[in-house]
Amino acid sequence: MKQFIHLIFTLLIVQSAQSQVSVYQIDIRKDIDRTTQIYVSRGLSEAQSLGAEVILLHLNTYGGLVDSADSIRTAILYSPIPVHVFIDNNAASAGALISLACKQIYMRRGASMGAATVVNQTGEQVPDKYQSYMRSMMRATAEAHGKDTIIQGADTTYRWKRDPLIAEAMVDNQIVIPNLVDSGRTLTFTAEEALLWGFCDGIAESVDEVITQFLGYQEYKLTTFRPTWLHNLLGFLMNPVFQSILILVIIGGIYFELQTPGVGFPLAAAITAAVLYFSPLYIEGLAQHWEILLFVVGVILIVIEIFVFPGFGVAGIGGIILMITGLVLSLLNNVNFDFEGVSGADTGKASLIVLSGVILGMTSMVWLSGRIGKKGVFRKIALTADLENTFSSPVLTGLKGKTGVAFTVLRPSGKVLIDGELYDGVSDSGFIEKGTNIRVMRFENAQLYVEST
Repeated sequence: MKQFIHLIFTLLIVQSAQSQVSVYQIDIRKDIDRTTQIYVSRGLSEAQSLGAEVILLHLNTYGGLVDSADSIRTAILYSPIPVHVFIDNNAASAGALISLACKQIYMRRGASMGAATVVNQTGEQVPDKYQSYMRSMMRATAEAHGKDTIIQGADTTYRWKRDPLIAEAMVDNQIVIPNLVDSGRTLTFTAEEALLWGFCDGIAESVDEVITQFLGYQEYKLTTFRPTWLHNLLGFLMNPVFQSILILVIIGGIYFELQTPGVGFPLAAAITAAVLYFSPLYIEGLAQHWEILLFVVGVILIVIEIFVFPGFGVAGIGGIILMITGLVLSLLNNVNFDFEGVSGADTGKASLIVLSGVILGMTSMVWLSGRIGKKGVFRKIALTADLENTFSSPVLTGLKGKTGVAFTVLRPSGKVLIDGELYDGVSDSGFIEKGTNIRVMRFENAQLYVEST
């Protein structure tokens, strides 16, 4: 009898455990940025691996980066597991876009959703082309939920589950919707208004109420995504501003390494910046092997151009193009050579990040080149001999045919010592080591062109 009762008890426990619904919760309680994007991406993947039946976003945000919000909304729309959202006070701007992507929207009483106009860091509205793109995303996201079929007698009508025009009104203050919003006011819903106009599926005060009262799961197992320090680090490294700084260091480090003898700090800085740039992109599946290889080949071509060929030609230009191409493509979410899922906005943003870093790098090189050897710490990393009389000496043209030694490494430019005087020299015969005997071949543009002997 005891064994029979124990068996029944065990079966009841197993049946109860099997009847529990697995709910996976992802918290978004900060500005929408690369870190948030990683949270959601990893959370969606983990929910699938755990066999979750429902995903619930617990959201409270004032907005953030549009591109990160766009990536999150796309991941939600195409998630094989239904994603719902509980707006716990705020879903402004990018948060409204993410909420619209979810299958069902629940709001706490007193919460708000909307105000999705695109602004810059100072809070001012950006030009209309950016607003137009945001309007189209809001409209497309609302349309993605389709229409309801309403049958009244012999009449059949179709009504949007979420009206795309209302979604646009959260961005454009010129849209007028009778009894809801007048021209000149950007739409922001309260919980009651959102419920009335079909942009909220219920008002709840807690996650438990959403799951039990609205989703209808009385027995459930709740698992919450727990971000790690690695997720936060990857988010920081993938910040567009930091990526531009890394590109600046890469460009500047390569340039100054080629201008100084030996292997030193500039090369170490460039390599470190390149690793920090590509590593998080590779981990997140954005940067692929061939894109990183393009960058490496570009660097090699530039080195070959400088060390092997005098002047700057096809190899150098090709190297620059490959470097920039590798940096840009690593930011795009393409699959090998398939760019079907990459939008023009994604390409433009990636190009802007890279070009910003390149321009800052070039500007920094010009500024630092003018200070090296003159002030502060820069005096310690450059030759400080007074060459004023050397440049103005009328006997420079008479140095053709004279011999001397390479005072520094020539790669191809550097300093040469002739008859006890220092001059700027450019190698006509590729890389010349320090201390190598040289001969002056010609004098052009205030430069002595030399060859090793």
